[in-house]
Amino acid sequence: MTIFSKIINGEIPSNKVLENENFLAFHDINPKAPIHILIIPKKEVENFQSITPELMGEMTLFIQEVAKLMGLDKSGYRLITNNGKNGGQEVFHLHFHLLGGAKLSWPHLADTDTNKFF
Repeated sequence: MTIFSKIINGEIPSNKVLENENFLAFHDINPKAPIHILIIPKKEVENFQSITPELMGEMTLFIQEVAKLMGLDKSGYRLITNNGKNGGQEVFHLHFHLLGGAKLSWPHLADTDTNKFF
């Protein structure tokens, strides 16, 4: 059971933004932007590679609703998911980070010399 499953089950409190029968959105406890929301399916889905197109379609609508609710639909936002160990995934329950509320920078993502790949 992941930490997100415990949040879904109410075992760990969260600052909820929006919830329906299939998804939950809540504030990240370690925000990287003025607005940093985590969006998760209530069904345990390990990562992006594991989600069905049908559930992803529903999740897309939910994410768009969260962005609108947070006032980010017009100003813009960044939507991130890390997939697998090398993609930086730490909690193996699919989740999206919705970041906004300011002009976001794009720091260097890898601690390696990328020239060796070209």
